[in-house]
Amino acid sequence: MPATADELVALLDLETIDLNLFRGQQPNTTMQRVFGGQVAAQALVAATRTVPDDMAVHSLHSYFMRPGDTSVPIVYDVERVRDGRSFTTRRALARQHGRPIYAMTASYQRVEEGFDHQDPMPEVPSPAESTDIAAALSKPGSEHRQEWLREWAALELRHAGNPTPGARSRYWVKTAQELPDQRLVHEAVLTYLSDMTLIGVALVPYGRTPSSPDVQVASLDHTIWFHRPFRADEWLLYDQSSPSASGARGLALGRLFTEDGRLVATVAQEGLIRPR
Repeated sequence: MPATADELVALLDLETIDLNLFRGQQPNTTMQRVFGGQVAAQALVAATRTVPDDMAVHSLHSYFMRPGDTSVPIVYDVERVRDGRSFTTRRALARQHGRPIYAMTASYQRVEEGFDHQDPMPEVPSPAESTDIAAALSKPGSEHRQEWLREWAALELRHAGNPTPGARSRYWVKTAQELPDQRLVHEAVLTYLSDMTLIGVALVPYGRTPSSPDVQVASLDHTIWFHRPFRADEWLLYDQSSPSASGARGLALGRLFTEDGRLVATVAQEGLIRPR
């Protein structure tokens, strides 16, 4: 996986094959399947490349259909569903080996003024007061240190606690280095990191994590609503909760706040959490 922010930006910079057709490369990874955040972020980049510059994504809705193969590129086919004065819609289909692995519908809007309210940010420890995941994994006896450094070094992640009671978890997250100023880069990176840790909150009540050997975990769908401007290279609080788990599926919700309390995005994901 990307070891630096520059490598992450390069991973999300797709090759144009033809009109509405793009190709995304794979990182050097030992993961057995493509990280869901990667294919979602690449699909968003592909769809946005077909949209006028004065429109910004406000929501995406997507389904993971097959595990991605990390050994071959991913081809993204974009359908220009609608071009409107205020809103524009795109569909992006990701394919490998001639079969769809992921499908996204994204909606874009021209910036305009309107009503404005939001939930307040919860009270949490600051990033400096929170547990640095990389540092914690560097302690003697940690078996996950090399895996973290190899797969997630482009990001900084700090655990801000699991509020009780209930299935909740909170993290501060950002890229480890500064990103370019292009809006699409920050939207794509937020999409990438939004898949990290989220479904794990549905396992909190059971004392499990996605890497627990007695649980099978996989993302099924993923939705993001973008509310306000942000930078993905500045700290974002990822406030996560799981209102329900049943039928071997868990529902996870996430809110992303800037350090000064602005709600910039809301995420929803349902995933397979099957006891083995």
